[in-house]
Amino acid sequence: MLLVIDSGNTNIVFAVYDGEKAMGEWRSSTRSDCTADEYGVWLTQLMQLKGLKPQDISAAVMASVVPANVFALKTLCRAYFHTEPLVIGEPGVRLDLQILLDRPEEVGADRLVNAVAAHTRYKGSLVVIDFGTATTFDVVDRQGDYHGGCICPGINLSLEALHMAAAQLPRVAVGRPLSVIGKATVPAMKSGVYWGYVGLIEGLVSRISKEFGEPMTVVATGGLAPLFVEATDVIHHLDSDLTLRGLVEIYRRNITEEKLKRA
Repeated sequence: MLLVIDSGNTNIVFAVYDGEKAMGEWRSSTRSDCTADEYGVWLTQLMQLKGLKPQDISAAVMASVVPANVFALKTLCRAYFHTEPLVIGEPGVRLDLQILLDRPEEVGADRLVNAVAAHTRYKGSLVVIDFGTATTFDVVDRQGDYHGGCICPGINLSLEALHMAAAQLPRVAVGRPLSVIGKATVPAMKSGVYWGYVGLIEGLVSRISKEFGEPMTVVATGGLAPLFVEATDVIHHLDSDLTLRGLVEIYRRNITEEKLKRA
């Protein structure tokens, strides 16, 4: 079985896959001071609730946008699962796509993983929207090559900034308001952020498609994606496990290549 780790700015997602089948999935808050042993005790106990044992894991693959976490997560794989993880972005890791950027080394591992997963599952040119700590829009052509995109503040960051910068504005939770015109401060804040974000999504997708010169299939992923999919018809697919499945696919490609080299 394959241990899959997606280390983001807010959460780390751990999952176990048997082939293409997810056997379990767990989330932890991202902490740069968390040790391999802390991860190991927490994760192995949760795995046991699914009937999984550390010795069931035969390989691991991971992507991280938090460099400070990489060492602890590598140590977790080695110490608790006796496997050397495949790390996206390290030399020799095969993605099978061209990164058509001025500075390819700057692109986040999660964005490349999403590009691989989206191209594997969907046809044509793509816009992948990932609703995470930041909201990213990534452009993938019909050959699967990565063309870059946009990075916007995540909606929770926007809400927090509004609260922190304006003394009379409270902290509010994100949600879909019943009406666009708010009749009090909190409904007005919720409406401005939510419907403003819908406008941002629709506007950027339209401009990206126009600049790229062809219609785009739009795929949404990330924790808050379901909240926005229901509000606009520019998003064609909701794919909550896109990043995890991209990691599984990248691992498969690299193992296949390694077997071919040995043959």
